[in-house]
Amino acid sequence: MTTETTTPPTAYGTWQPAPPRPTLRFGSGLRYVLLGFPLALGAFVAASAGLSLGLGTLVVVLGVPVLAGTLATARRYAAFERRRAEAVTGEPLPAPRYRTATGDGLRGRARALADPQSWRDLGFMFLALLQRTVTFTLALTWTLGGLGELLYATWSWSLPRDDNNGLLDLAFGISSKAADLGFHTAVGAVLLATAVPVIRALVALEAGLVRGLLAPRPATARYGG
Repeated sequence: MTTETTTPPTAYGTWQPAPPRPTLRFGSGLRYVLLGFPLALGAFVAASAGLSLGLGTLVVVLGVPVLAGTLATARRYAAFERRRAEAVTGEPLPAPRYRTATGDGLRGRARALADPQSWRDLGFMFLALLQRTVTFTLALTWTLGGLGELLYATWSWSLPRDDNNGLLDLAFGISSKAADLGFHTAVGAVLLATAVPVIRALVALEAGLVRGLLAPRPATARYGG
């Protein structure tokens, strides 16, 4: 006689382990971070122009359709950013529920301005540029900067020198060309050796802002008796 063992059900159903998270590839993560900056710059310009024009012409009613169009652009950009984050992290980011405008004409567009999620989408277009300026700079430093430092010996001859032998001489008075070459090469090796975890952290930081502002808020869990 054989017995079967089953997983005991909990109060909320049978327990199942969470699926493993996909491994982030370095190339796709780096591309995600580097492309994020020019995209955020274009979104910032569009959001600034639309918001300024809409608020400036609000007193003459023209601002209502301008602001409604700006928020519609923000929603489309938010959808694009959710798809980018999904592609690089492998985690689903469903679209939030937007308030649909009722009625046509100016009154319907005015009601569309009351949607809080659309304003969060617009706020993302401003905050993303601040964040991605930092992440873009760090990504370049750890990749191109690290590669340039590692190959310092191949191009250091082109640097203008007076009475010093490089950074070590300027900072610590160590006037040795060999020490200068060794220092820069070591810096490059460290940067490239740590580039993978750094890029992963930058991707998580950018995707976290997308998840926090552009994805639906999780509902408060309710526990029955």
